[in-house]
Amino acid sequence: MAYDKEMADRVREALAGEDQVREVKMFGSLAFMVNGKMAAAANPNGRLMLRCDPDRAEELLERDGAEWPEMRGKKMTKGWIIVADYGTESDESFDFWMAEALDYNKKVSDSGD
Repeated sequence: MAYDKEMADRVREALAGEDQVREVKMFGSLAFMVNGKMAAAANPNGRLMLRCDPDRAEELLERDGAEWPEMRGKKMTKGWIIVADYGTESDESFDFWMAEALDYNKKVSDSGD
């Protein structure tokens, strides 16, 4: 199943002012690399996957629509979250998730991780 084009457009628009943005198709998703690091991905069915601060993961997983993503039946490491379409329905909720992804991206980009 291919990535959700509407979600990809929303992510693309949210990243319009960022430097060094690159799009990479992988695993049926469209990943958005910022400063050489994956920040977010448009997944199938309107889902948004993002990289976040692992120290905030538990708190973020309590938000509406947020889940710990799995790959090939195994949970991914802390610091990745997938948000169902209803969890990004409003502009406010979508902007919240994109801010989380970009804040962490800046943190890891500045540290060289």
